[in-house]
Amino acid sequence: MSDRKKLALHWQILIGLVLGVIVGLIINAAWDAGTWSSMGVEDPAAWVAGGGVEGSNEGASFVARSARFVRNANGFVGDLFLRGLRFIAVPIVVFSLIVGASSLNDLSKLSRIGGKTIGIYIFTTAIAITVGLFFANIVKPGSTRFISAETRDGFIDRFGADADAKILAAQKPDVWDTVLNIVPKNPFEAIAAGNMLQVVFASLLVGIALTMIKREKAKPVIAFFDAMTDVVIKVVEIVLMIAPYAVFALIVEQIAELGFDILGSLAVYSITVVAGLATMMFVVYPLGFKLLGGVGYGRFFSAMSPAQLLAFSSASSSATLPVTMECAEQRLGVKEEVSS
Repeated sequence: MSDRKKLALHWQILIGLVLGVIVGLIINAAWDAGTWSSMGVEDPAAWVAGGGVEGSNEGASFVARSARFVRNANGFVGDLFLRGLRFIAVPIVVFSLIVGASSLNDLSKLSRIGGKTIGIYIFTTAIAITVGLFFANIVKPGSTRFISAETRDGFIDRFGADADAKILAAQKPDVWDTVLNIVPKNPFEAIAAGNMLQVVFASLLVGIALTMIKREKAKPVIAFFDAMTDVVIKVVEIVLMIAPYAVFALIVEQIAELGFDILGSLAVYSITVVAGLATMMFVVYPLGFKLLGGVGYGRFFSAMSPAQLLAFSSASSSATLPVTMECAEQRLGVKEEVSS
């Protein structure tokens, strides 16, 4: 009897995503302060946060303890997965960039690849900005037509500090400081802090330097980093083994907390954002791959779906980076020197 074919990873992630939404909505609709109270928990916030049984929660039942354990275990799985991906994000960039840059004996080839990459990045960024402004100005999701003043004030109270911090960080910086900040004072500090621009600069510099010394001296160093790249790819595969469960855990936590009310208030905003993202995902990127790389629509989505689903569920570009590189190299056949 032949073995049953294993379900592809992207389908497993999608199933976890859908189940997370369903279970999260059920929890949000059926579980409230009254539910906790019936279990002897009078201060749910303190109880969920890990508070003991003293005071108002001293009568917590076994079911309440079990519910908290399940919630904590669920959060643990999601956080463990994200930590695993972030753990390998910097190493895979360092090793693959050094190998990629050092494999280009012709520095002019490196400059051509870099120039094309920067050009495509600027072009697609300009398109993304245009698409975003178009949908935002047409729909105007933040207007009082779609969201009440009370709900908007609630959002400001809850997320205002984070929004202000992001606005401040996005203020136009001095050009010289921006360029200077790309160069790390200490490469190990940049690696520890996860400063990707500085990590990329340091890695490229090491890779280029390896092309400028005698090949017999550079060869063992390149071989080491090449082997470490393969090791990190294997670590990615190990981490991805829990991806479907982790996606479920991440989504169910968010949906259970937000529920129908806030999701309904944000429906127009969400649809506007999704419309812009869909334009980029289903029109701009596939068209670019078709015109520049000869990659068909179906092949593109089949190859990149694990990275796209992971990005959607984790909302973390750094966490998704290793999976994106793996999909590009192993599924689309992109050369390592290019993908890195």
